[in-house]
Amino acid sequence: MAVQTTCDHDQIYQTLAAEILRLDHKPGDLLSEHYLCERFSLSRTPVRSVLQRLQENGLVQILPRKGSIVTRLNYDIINQLIYERVAVESMVLRDFILTCTPADAERVRFAFSRLQEVGQVYLTDPKRFAADVFLDIDLSMHEIWFRATGNLFLWERLSGPQSSYTRFCALDIIEGSNVQDVLRDHEEMLRLIDERDINGIEPLMRRHLYGGIRRLGGLVFTKYVDYFVPMENKPGA
Repeated sequence: MAVQTTCDHDQIYQTLAAEILRLDHKPGDLLSEHYLCERFSLSRTPVRSVLQRLQENGLVQILPRKGSIVTRLNYDIINQLIYERVAVESMVLRDFILTCTPADAERVRFAFSRLQEVGQVYLTDPKRFAADVFLDIDLSMHEIWFRATGNLFLWERLSGPQSSYTRFCALDIIEGSNVQDVLRDHEEMLRLIDERDINGIEPLMRRHLYGGIRRLGGLVFTKYVDYFVPMENKPGA
């Protein structure tokens, strides 16, 4: 790995945060001060400052005499965030469908065409698939109805990086092979908009936003159990 010589602490924070959020550093991994000092050519004081900031944003936990550990995911919080987003986004999409202009609908259609283009790469050559680009376009399509209805503040709050939920979405992309499901759901969103079908909104949003939980299923409690804060109510318990 190439050594970075910059002393831009914010850039280093952003680099490490992005790596944690896309699971380059797994939940429970140790981020040693020695490794970070060598990687970024920094002394321990600025490295500790970056680690403190990561801790403040829920991405690492600094443990005395143990070091800095990448935080584990909280399954209960993930469920609650999905519940919140289903409730809010269902209402926002309903308002959008009732008020959108032809130009608004065309923006959604264009975003979906871009999503299809990137998703097609996964279906034909998975090694070239850019998961981060796919997710960014996915989010940009949802942003359209929040922006058009004057709810951009809500969107920024719902879609901003979340320590547990953002990494859960990354895990879904890595393990769940969600591309076809996501494309199918977004195609249905476009149909609802074109046909002004408000009755199908909430069922679709529930299916779409809870998709990661459905796709990962029992892997959360088996293969990836160490990624999560210990859960009391496991299936079959």
